[in-house]
Amino acid sequence: MARAIIADDHPLFRSALRQALANTLGSDVLEAENFPDLLALLQQQRQVELLFLDLNMPGNRGLTGLTTIRNQFPDILVLIVSANEDIDVIQRAIDYGASAYIPKSAPLPTLMLAVEAVLDGDSWLPEHLLDTVTETSQSQYRDFAHRLEQLTPQQFKVLAGIADGKLNKQIAYELDVQETTIKQHVSAILRKLGVINRTQAGVIFHDMLKVDDPAQGDSHL
Repeated sequence: MARAIIADDHPLFRSALRQALANTLGSDVLEAENFPDLLALLQQQRQVELLFLDLNMPGNRGLTGLTTIRNQFPDILVLIVSANEDIDVIQRAIDYGASAYIPKSAPLPTLMLAVEAVLDGDSWLPEHLLDTVTETSQSQYRDFAHRLEQLTPQQFKVLAGIADGKLNKQIAYELDVQETTIKQHVSAILRKLGVINRTQAGVIFHDMLKVDDPAQGDSHL
């Protein structure tokens, strides 16, 4: 049984983070180097409590990884660990359900404070960002996050397919269901998101969740 998973495509960073977590989480920590492997692990390990998620690992497009995890595994506490320190990105990550946002530039003691806060049931942000993130909170993010929460896991997959420009028959083939089922999902998605057509739903999903790559490189713990 794994208590935590570190999802990052840099093996040295995963190793350093795993060692840093040893005193708190022991050896119950698994690793994933891409998003498909992470999803496979989460399907197998039903007792995962914490997920340390990099925003820019292979298969994770911006904040779509976070929203996918929150949709399919709502009981898992997600801590974003990223080199991206853009205020807008941090704001959206928190609004979309992240329990913490930890810059990769943060020193080890700061990382452990974040983990302890989340384990105690609190959310965590770097102290110098607390007021900034709160003051710049935009209701459109939280409103969209709330609407996303209303989607079933299957509807979320359909929405992701729509955002990728796929036709109903293509989505149906990938999900191994009838095209009529996809049409029903699309109708439900449009209603829950409050949009009038699939194009609008896809554009909103894509634009709201995209994140530019950080200008800075990854830092080691």
